[in-house]
Amino acid sequence: MKRVVLFLITNLAVMLVLGIVLSVIMSVLGIEHRSLGGILLIATLFGFGGSFISLFMSKWMAKKSTGAHVIEQPRSDVEKWLVDRVAEQAKKANIAMPEVAIYDSPEMNAFATGPSKNNSLVAVSTGLLHNMSQDEAEAVLAHEVSHIANGDMVTLTLIQGVVNTFVIAISKVLAGIVDNFLNSDEEESGGSWTYFIFDMIFQVLFGILASFVVAYFSRQREFAADKGAADLVGAHKMRAALERLKVNHPSQLEGSMMAFGIASGKGLMDLMSSHPPLDARINALK
Repeated sequence: MKRVVLFLITNLAVMLVLGIVLSVIMSVLGIEHRSLGGILLIATLFGFGGSFISLFMSKWMAKKSTGAHVIEQPRSDVEKWLVDRVAEQAKKANIAMPEVAIYDSPEMNAFATGPSKNNSLVAVSTGLLHNMSQDEAEAVLAHEVSHIANGDMVTLTLIQGVVNTFVIAISKVLAGIVDNFLNSDEEESGGSWTYFIFDMIFQVLFGILASFVVAYFSRQREFAADKGAADLVGAHKMRAALERLKVNHPSQLEGSMMAFGIASGKGLMDLMSSHPPLDARINALK
């Protein structure tokens, strides 16, 4: 419930801010909402704006939603081992030291997030620490560090922004065409309920199709992060970690945290999954 409420409040705040910015810009420039220029402005602002605001808030959101404890000063041998391993891998990957955190969850999982290579967070679950060997856990950390070194957070944000922009723009154009056709006998069709309804319908439909594109790029990033981990700590350790994940609990991570986690929940189908099948990842490392 805490995650849902936080998600809703954050998204409402983002929408409010973007709505105010949009109103000011359109008022100053004298652009109509239903004009081509207005549609492109709306699509670009909400498409990229929402994605980049989410990116800049990603570390804060991750800590709040998972209740992650950031290790400022190690209080145990496990915490010291975590910090030392991440520091060692970050140095090899030529990135700034990420924040290291632990969150309470029975699943074996970890995730990386943050707005840039030099401002990031690596968090691991208590379930991973309790159920994986040090070699396996080290490989998982290397996988997350590789995500950061590859700039995957920014890359996925750009892809999501482009996809969102196209979805919003195409939906509004098609909604306008349908609205004009249905209300051709009326003097004014702007702002009609049919435009609003069809705009929402098209955004849902095209949003589902767009998710296939985003999921495809997400799966390619997973293969690249596995390879990066193999380069950092050895392919045998990464394969062992993936084998261990076959007996994992379903992932409790959501949104971008799931996309950058070592393991994910099942998608409706493989094409909509953010992660490739474990066997495919293991075979790729061979």
